[in-house]
Amino acid sequence: MSNKILVVDDETEIADLIEVYLKNENYTVFKFYTAQEALNCIETTPIDLAILDIMLPDIDGFTLCKKIREHHTYPIIMLTAKDAETDKITGLTLGADDYITKPFRPLEMIARVKSQLRRYQKYNPAHSDTGETTSAASEDNLVCGSLTMNIKAHTCFLGETPLVLTPTEFSILRILLENTGNVVSSEDLFHKIWQDEYYSKSNNTITVHIRHLREKLGDSMDKPRFIKTIWGIGYKIES
Repeated sequence: MSNKILVVDDETEIADLIEVYLKNENYTVFKFYTAQEALNCIETTPIDLAILDIMLPDIDGFTLCKKIREHHTYPIIMLTAKDAETDKITGLTLGADDYITKPFRPLEMIARVKSQLRRYQKYNPAHSDTGETTSAASEDNLVCGSLTMNIKAHTCFLGETPLVLTPTEFSILRILLENTGNVVSSEDLFHKIWQDEYYSKSNNTITVHIRHLREKLGDSMDKPRFIKTIWGIGYKIES
């Protein structure tokens, strides 16, 4: 079964180009030029990944991203203008997993899509191509105080409250929990999560995702209960 990709961009040439390259990889593409059309599709169609342009004629990509995150955890890749650092940070803060800067290389875009889908399917067995599901009764639990993560069931709880995490947030938190007591550098996080040359020079992606994780954990950077910043090195969770 092919993955279903949502593409939203009002620049028809770009949307059509993305569609061609995705279809060449045997993905099923749902292409729209407005956000409202995309929202109508989302209500009735299971989606595995979304590629959203920021500048749309009706509803901007940030708002569309936020609306998707109200109900769905599949990966979201934002299309941003060249060197628009604020747009990148805003998109990540609202729940996007990655961003692609225009103009972009189509093969880079495909690499990003594959990377996000691999991680999403790895930690969401119910969405894998095999169709197999994994029992939530699995013993693959990572625990730190009131924070509990079940890797195979892809669930995370703070006390009895379920945390709704994006694939990237889940991956970062899992790596930190698996290395409880040890510092994990931002560079190592990049490598373990994306394993992709396109991320090696980024300087704020991990920082923004950590900030978003802290918000969901009710954590404080000054007096963190869970994720601690080790300045100049990286992050760690202490038992």
